[in-house]
Amino acid sequence: MKKLVSLMLLTAMMVVMLTGCGASKASSAVKFGTNAEFPPFEYVTAAGVIGEYDGIDMAIVKEFGAQTGMDVSIENMEFDSLLIALENGQVDAVISGMTITEERAKSVDFSVPYYTATQVMIVDQNSDIKSAADMAGKKIVVIQGYTGELCVQDLGYDYEAFKKGTEAILELNNGKCDVVVIDSATAQKYVKDNPNLKIVEDPSAFEAEEYGIAVKKGNTELLNKINTCIEKMLADGTISEWSVSYSEAE
Repeated sequence: MKKLVSLMLLTAMMVVMLTGCGASKASSAVKFGTNAEFPPFEYVTAAGVIGEYDGIDMAIVKEFGAQTGMDVSIENMEFDSLLIALENGQVDAVISGMTITEERAKSVDFSVPYYTATQVMIVDQNSDIKSAADMAGKKIVVIQGYTGELCVQDLGYDYEAFKKGTEAILELNNGKCDVVVIDSATAQKYVKDNPNLKIVEDPSAFEAEEYGIAVKKGNTELLNKINTCIEKMLADGTISEWSVSYSEAE
């Protein structure tokens, strides 16, 4: 009987130990959700910093892993599916050039801001669009779920939404739309790759916005680690350097 009791106790201890190890392993890995269609923040390339993914956001994720010693991975999906995936536990955090808004903050917790941007209009070099007001009666294209879509909605204009920025730019290049509304940094990248296009700014219509990393409501442990990492990279100028280098990259 004593041997049986001892065996049972030993088995129970092994189960607890294995469970503990499993928990430790799970807590040392973080899966970030992104939409790799938003250069220079995230895009797919043959030689990325995390697998096939590269960009400012991906560099931030890699540095987060280096600073914390945690294993990081990327889950690529449609932009408007990211917060759903976060809520369902499919990913642990979301980094995708995501603007911090009051509406989004109702369902997720955001990190401290790591980038400030604004929306701009991409048009053909010969376009007569000089301000947001000039978009009236024009065919407008936005990216589904991006802040640009919300801005155009607020302006009261009709528009067509595409899932990828490359698709929107192709539509513009083919003369099937008049203007694409998108983030300023991404617009600079697209215009650099398409000399026939130009950027039109209108600060009076498009306010500055801040990007943050989203985590599930109440996940303060992960949020604190992310904030510590971001604050360090902001203080030493790392993110600023990446913003310049990635925006200027071919």
